Amino acid sequence: MGFTLREHTADVAVEADGASLGDVFAAVADGLTAAMCDEVADTGERFSLSVRAESREAALFDYLDELIYERDVRGVLPADHDATVRQDGDEWVVEASARGVPFADVTARDVKAVTYSEMRLEEGKDGWDAYVVFDV
Repeated sequence: MGFTLREHTADVAVEADGASLGDVFAAVADGLTAAMCDEVADTGERFSLSVRAESREAALFDYLDELIYERDVRGVLPADHDATVRQDGDEWVVEASARGVPFADVTARDVKAVTYSEMRLEEGKDGWDAYVVFDV
């Protein structure tokens, strides 16, 4: 499981993989953290979040969007992500947690938003692959 930052015109993209859907969601979120900060301090308290959406792709978008929202509201850099993803009837549910590293402990760059532009979320023979572009 892991991620790679990819250059993308004026934005930044994260390519990630994971054995499960939750693993790939967490790997994309780790990529988001890496896009915002080169070195993450080992400080901060864990916080939880949950999102519901009508599709897997919308769940990934909403999860990442919620992390950016939590960053702004809490004044922390979300790091060390953990996520589980399940289908509940017609909806997809993400239950996740992250460690909120105080901005005072890191030098962070701004990532403005997650985009649907070129978003890809696919199941392969060895797990899940994702590609997400962030507006910087």
